[in-house]
Amino acid sequence: MASLGPFAPTQRLVLKIGSALLVDAQTGLLRKDWLRALAADIHRLSGQGAEVILVSSGAVALGRGRLSLLRQALTLTQKQACAAAGQSLLTRFYEAALSRHGLKSAQALLTLNDTEDRRRWLNARSTLETLISLGVIPIINENDTVSTTEIRFGDNDRLAARTAQMMGADTLILLSDIDGLYTKDPRQNKAAIHIPIIEALTPDIMQMGGDANSAQGIGTGGMATKLLAAQIAVGAGCHMAVMDGRAPSPLTRLQNGDKASWFRAETTPKNARQQWIAGTLKPQGHLWIDDGAVNALESGKSLLAAGVTAISGRFEKGDCVNILTQSDKLCGLGLIAYDAAEAEQIKGQRSQEAARALGYDKIGPLIHRSNLIWHGI
Repeated sequence: MASLGPFAPTQRLVLKIGSALLVDAQTGLLRKDWLRALAADIHRLSGQGAEVILVSSGAVALGRGRLSLLRQALTLTQKQACAAAGQSLLTRFYEAALSRHGLKSAQALLTLNDTEDRRRWLNARSTLETLISLGVIPIINENDTVSTTEIRFGDNDRLAARTAQMMGADTLILLSDIDGLYTKDPRQNKAAIHIPIIEALTPDIMQMGGDANSAQGIGTGGMATKLLAAQIAVGAGCHMAVMDGRAPSPLTRLQNGDKASWFRAETTPKNARQQWIAGTLKPQGHLWIDDGAVNALESGKSLLAAGVTAISGRFEKGDCVNILTQSDKLCGLGLIAYDAAEAEQIKGQRSQEAARALGYDKIGPLIHRSNLIWHGI
């Protein structure tokens, strides 16, 4: 299993890559040697058993060069045009670099709503989980071609943290142009002290972010955005690191003890997810299950339509619902993958029958085990 830092070994890694690392600010061209070295890093980590998800900037920066819009301020529509022109280049470059090592990749474009609306969140998570199960490396970027100010992340640090939260990652690494968190801005104060491990995000720690900007001038994130990302990540049970990624092979360097700042998560992704479901979501309906389903859930499996005998409530896909036994004992709750009408239509049916009823080739469980809290009977 891959070991990247001072905490537990990494099973699922989200890696954020900034524009300044991928694209030369003066020419608008890709740093091909850097990307090839990163692809070798990813291949090696995959061989150690780590599942890797990339959150990559670079589309707008590449589009600037392609559309001859270097070194000038962009309007929103110009930025969206650059994103459209650069996204295909970015995808092609990643595919070429990763395929040299026999790795497959797939593009996924997200907006803020996709990770904060439960219904879209379930759709996005399901797609990404399927890609990972097929051995594909997802490459995620913000959908700048359609995002407006109201629905934008504004920086890929937060997008990476939301992705780590959504996917239950145990490690998030932000590749930056600085080697971690300092007590003061080291570019302006020689007395600044590097902090290698941050145990808690206290008010004093949060103030250290200030409003620093990327020194390269083509990114949108500074240390302040990284600390906001840390709040999201560690709250989701995900350890986070900030390191200088400008030199080649950053993951190899990190494994060899290169300087970084690590933010410790006090819980695990699974525990954080269960606390979120149990503590913040109000159940919108009820499912009654038979003894066979009880036994399946007791053993850690997902809830299938065949095990549901009755349904009540008006819920939508992604809502929280209670799970009850035939004797009306509350035994669990979870996020349902179908709305009330669909659930009613397929309850008690085996998967093939349920799929035909809904007009699909294949369907998943009503509640996946990763979205379920089982209290027991």
